[in-house]
Amino acid sequence: MSGKVHILFLSELFYPHGGGAEFATYLYAKLLSESGYDVIVVTNRFPQEHGVSKNEGFIIYRIPLFKLGGSLKYSTLRRFDVLFSSFMKRLMRWADVVYIPRRWYSAIPLAKTYKKPVITHLHDYFPFCPLATLYNQMNETICYRMGRCSANCIYFFEAQAGKLRRTFTSTLLNATARSFLIRMLKLSDSIICVSKYQKNILANYSQSIKEKAQVIYNPIPPLSHIDLEGDDFGYFGGPNYLKGFEVLRRALTLLKNTSIRVHATNFPHLQATRLAGSLQKLGIVLYDRLERSKHPWLYRKIRAVLVPSIVAETWSYVVTEAILRGRVVVASRIGGIPEQTRGCKGVFLFEPGNFRELAEEIEYISSLPREVMSAMGAQNKEEFINNFSNQKSLEAFSELCNRLLENSK
Repeated sequence: MSGKVHILFLSELFYPHGGGAEFATYLYAKLLSESGYDVIVVTNRFPQEHGVSKNEGFIIYRIPLFKLGGSLKYSTLRRFDVLFSSFMKRLMRWADVVYIPRRWYSAIPLAKTYKKPVITHLHDYFPFCPLATLYNQMNETICYRMGRCSANCIYFFEAQAGKLRRTFTSTLLNATARSFLIRMLKLSDSIICVSKYQKNILANYSQSIKEKAQVIYNPIPPLSHIDLEGDDFGYFGGPNYLKGFEVLRRALTLLKNTSIRVHATNFPHLQATRLAGSLQKLGIVLYDRLERSKHPWLYRKIRAVLVPSIVAETWSYVVTEAILRGRVVVASRIGGIPEQTRGCKGVFLFEPGNFRELAEEIEYISSLPREVMSAMGAQNKEEFINNFSNQKSLEAFSELCNRLLENSK
């Protein structure tokens, strides 16, 4: 195409807020703008942030979308004032392509009224699973009901999460809103999945989803190698049982080597205080939310990263960071993780939930010389970069945009 292509990002959260999905969205905005695309991002405005800023070649508009501490998942559904504002209409007219990287699905029908191609990016299993986990909370198994999530499962999840005050409201909303959201999602011209595993799961839902879905791997973050100076382990999943914290705790009770230490992050301060005593006896060192700027400090201490998830993660940012930092990884053989780590000799996979197998892997890795660990970590990074690259992701995204624009003529 001649001339610059205008891409409008509509994302309720944007880096530095959120997690791996929001960081990937930021990387897409950066890569596309560096490649000659005009990119505008519309996102929520947090305190102390400017309403408009230019960041690495793209423009960010920050507007109040939700209240701090409020529910984020369906926040944009209620904001018809933003959706039908003159500001949004002006941006819709400006855009050549509308990109929905998270859950602002209510903007999809609006974009279609302006005859704009829409790309929706799915980083998890929402809205097919309203909890985004594809996990049966009661049976403790992967759930393949796809769009027919049990209200009992939703209730159980909210109760387990300690949200009893809003459990009934959340159960009703999650159980009823998903069909509405799926209908809006189907209006998209293309749906990006982050792994083949995720695409294969979602393709079973309907022929429409299958035809529109394609895999584009997330961009690789610019993380440098960090020299190994310690012999500890790292765990970044917090107390969340879905991230496998209970699996890790039970594994540590089986260790014969009682000198092993695990640095565990993302524990809220009060919970860390309550748990510190009992977990310290297992060798767990607890941290609150660790700023990204402090990750290099922690990585110097750890020889391997533990990812004992019991849910089928579509793509693990923790695994990506660990490999790019030059570390060995011990992870569950589940979801997109085997696809993400293919060919990496320094990645040890075990059956999800099998704490005995995890304990054996920890014992084995703790016995290896530091130079062996460093060599395996370096091989991991080399293989990962051979398999995935920002250039490949950018080319695939650009080809998709061009194809949709040609089809919309």
